[in-house]
Amino acid sequence: MATVNILLVEDDAPTRQRLHEALAGDPGFQVESVGNLADARAAIASKPPQVLLTDLELPDGHGAALTAEVRAAHPSVEVVVVSVLCDEANVVAAIAAGASGYIVKDALPEDIGATVRQVLAGQSPLSAGIARYLLRRLQRTPVSTPDPGHTARAAPGLTAREIDILWGIAKGMTYNEIADSLGISPKTVPNHIKSIYRKLEVGSRGEAVFEAVSRRLITL
Repeated sequence: MATVNILLVEDDAPTRQRLHEALAGDPGFQVESVGNLADARAAIASKPPQVLLTDLELPDGHGAALTAEVRAAHPSVEVVVVSVLCDEANVVAAIAAGASGYIVKDALPEDIGATVRQVLAGQSPLSAGIARYLLRRLQRTPVSTPDPGHTARAAPGLTAREIDILWGIAKGMTYNEIADSLGISPKTVPNHIKSIYRKLEVGSRGEAVFEAVSRRLITL
């Protein structure tokens, strides 16, 4: 298996060291760590990584800005946010900028590596907590959970099956978990997701959740 080049951007030195060690413990990962946006930009200009793990609050700017820059200049680079999940506005900004996955800073070492591999496999680990934050941020008033039929009718461009899959994406479920929950083949899930992307005019699972929640196509 080819080595995966990872750039970690985290300003807190102890946290940066812990995350670096968790990732470097995987023999398939080559990890470079920096503590600010300036160093991150220099590293990316020198050699774009395959995966960028970035904190949001950095001493010289915001990780969402870096995410947007990288997604625009290097679309093949996968971006994973590293945060403490405490600020709704930051979460919305990161997902809207194009982040493909999310890691909490106190995640277990094996979970950090697994998240990176899931993103590389085309999945987008998205905490259910993030989806709930999106909902709170974008909903001015509480909305009761609608029945699936009502939700599907509210989004005529999406089928009932696609709405169900959107819900699974928002919950951070893997392709296999979505397939198992719906009683369908895992091989069909990527095709449904591509259709969802096309109809919502988005390019990532994070953006799909953002659109679905903002349009109230799904509630959690």
